[in-house]
Amino acid sequence: MRADHQLRAFEQILNSYDGSLPLHRFLPAYFKQHKQMGSSDRRWATRHIYSFFRLGKALPTLHNEVRLSIADFLCHDTLSLLVEKNLPDLKENITLPLGEKLALIKVKYPDFNIEEVYPFHTTLSDDIDKEAFFTSFFKQPDLFIRVKTEDSAAIISKLEGESIVVKMITDTALALPNGTKLETILNEGSYQVQDLSSQHTGEYFKPNKWDKWWDCCAASGGKTLLLHSLEPIIELLVSDLRESVLLNLDERFRLAGIRKYHKKEIDLLQNNDQVLHHYQFDGIILDAPCTGSGTWGRTPEMLTFFEERKINQFAGIQKIIVQNVVKYLKPGKPLIYITCSAFAQENEAVVQHILDTLPLELEKMELIKGYENNADTMFVARLIKKSQD
Repeated sequence: MRADHQLRAFEQILNSYDGSLPLHRFLPAYFKQHKQMGSSDRRWATRHIYSFFRLGKALPTLHNEVRLSIADFLCHDTLSLLVEKNLPDLKENITLPLGEKLALIKVKYPDFNIEEVYPFHTTLSDDIDKEAFFTSFFKQPDLFIRVKTEDSAAIISKLEGESIVVKMITDTALALPNGTKLETILNEGSYQVQDLSSQHTGEYFKPNKWDKWWDCCAASGGKTLLLHSLEPIIELLVSDLRESVLLNLDERFRLAGIRKYHKKEIDLLQNNDQVLHHYQFDGIILDAPCTGSGTWGRTPEMLTFFEERKINQFAGIQKIIVQNVVKYLKPGKPLIYITCSAFAQENEAVVQHILDTLPLELEKMELIKGYENNADTMFVARLIKKSQD
């Protein structure tokens, strides 16, 4: 009966969820409205709904209970009641490596096709190892933090003292289990939560002392904080369309010790000459609005609810923004184009459009394969503005 109870809870959530809110925002509101659900009920319901969406659109003809059981078997190394009920012949294999579990599912369900997990596979950037990418969706990405090199040993010691598994990736990047609560362990401002691939984009910045840089889609300021960690003696302008996120940015900058910066609320799809006419920058970071398709390991509900037409919409927005910001870049200086997308149309195709239509030349670009490091998949390109004749 307990398995049936868990199944009903899952089905009620699934029937209530329409994809309009991220799942991590929907679930707390749902649980608040259904106070009869105890902590164990909430925990299992969360596990089940996330596991279910990680299956994407694979095995569409099977009943949702069976699809959920398959997904839960693939995503976890601890048994659930639903796996015991519906896949009794596989329960002894729950701790096997993911690759072996996928092979078992393929034998039991010959119609299983890993490509159907990620239904937009034909639009991916060419550099992506598709099978490795699709397989990565059955595992929750790690939580990554960025720390100062001189602080990393002390922070690792502190985390390990709290029995938290921590892995040092680089001198400044640490990997932790997703969901780790750091607020009560580490001091504010001593770390930044930032995905490993996002941290890697900083290798393309190459700022110089006294430079003037513009983070034009700053959101909560993660790329600016990364830039400042590389070279603190620069003049900063941060802008975003949304005032609310700029307020969050203020708090993050305060904790990081950044006191001097300029901030503007700007719609980059419009002409901003009246606001920016006198600005000339030594570097522009364009962390462009995008589908976020490289981060769906964190938001697997997108595998079900994303609409393919939006790829073209975002690519159009990206091209307009590049055109509107490049005029404020000094000749010989870099535009850093970044997305958290895995789609070629938002990545390599936008770079080609830039090269075809704007006075920029490509220095280097990279599809950052986060799926190899249990991180997000991203794209970054460093383009240099041509000198005027």
